[in-house]
Amino acid sequence: MRYPAHIKNKILVTGGAGFVGSGMVSKLIADPENYVVVVDSLLTGSHKKIPEAEHGNLRFIKCDVNDYKDISSVFYAYSFDYVFHYAAVVGVKRTLQNPVMVLNDITGINNLLQLSKNTGVRRVFYSSSSEVYGEPVEFPQNEETTPLNSRLPYAIVKNVGEAYLKSFHREFGLEYTIFRFFNTYGPKQSREFVISRFLSMALQNQDITIYGDGSQTRTFCFIQDNIDACYAAFKNDLYVNDVVNIGGGNELSVLELAKIIIKVTGSSSNIIHLPALEEGDMTRRLPDTSKMKTLLKRDVTTLEEGLEMVIQQGQFISLIE
Repeated sequence: MRYPAHIKNKILVTGGAGFVGSGMVSKLIADPENYVVVVDSLLTGSHKKIPEAEHGNLRFIKCDVNDYKDISSVFYAYSFDYVFHYAAVVGVKRTLQNPVMVLNDITGINNLLQLSKNTGVRRVFYSSSSEVYGEPVEFPQNEETTPLNSRLPYAIVKNVGEAYLKSFHREFGLEYTIFRFFNTYGPKQSREFVISRFLSMALQNQDITIYGDGSQTRTFCFIQDNIDACYAAFKNDLYVNDVVNIGGGNELSVLELAKIIIKVTGSSSNIIHLPALEEGDMTRRLPDTSKMKTLLKRDVTTLEEGLEMVIQQGQFISLIE
């Protein structure tokens, strides 16, 4: 493809019709010097989440990253400088119920890196997960010192993806930045994730269901904090060939979260406890966010502020899938 003369960065975003991926697409296309190609199989993504391009610098292609012929044709049609890899099977229930499909995402990682190193891509930005830490043994969870003791297929795939990136850098010089995402929330998120699910129930005055006693803790990162931090790493060439935790800094139990959401929404919902999940529901999560704070250079969005923005935007219920 022949790009306009003003285009400086040609960027591929895989999974760009998903929640976090589409947020990064919005940020990237706001700069008219970026040209963004979004690929997504639409397994869990949606056309509704793909933003409008004011500068005409966006192209969407329905494509399966795990199919080499499919994704290679995109690489050879466009000459990319950067790749943001968000495409993955996500969601606790979906990943537990489809472990082989989850493992197939390793093929997609290999496809992307083989094509990236052969076509002149400068750097690959990879969305890993807090799940790679498994059941935590150190707090806060630091990128360099906390052991990666993941057990579940989803976590193992993310761990393998990180190993692929480091290996391709060591052998071929392909640069990378790994983002380990902790719980992220915001408009456009599907209902299977905890804040979206609780909000959906609370806004309709339905019972809010919690697995177990609700003592398991998480931190929650508003989508714009996630996107702004990751974009800063791209824009300013920070944390090259490094790993960055992307998450909230305040540890909160799931039961406390439900109570806050009921209060913020003015809901009459009751909290109902279900049997604990047999696997996949770690007891604690608390990232060391020192690197993220360096990238963000501003205060993070508080949970209450983030919840209000999700509700006020009026997109929450209509975009639930």
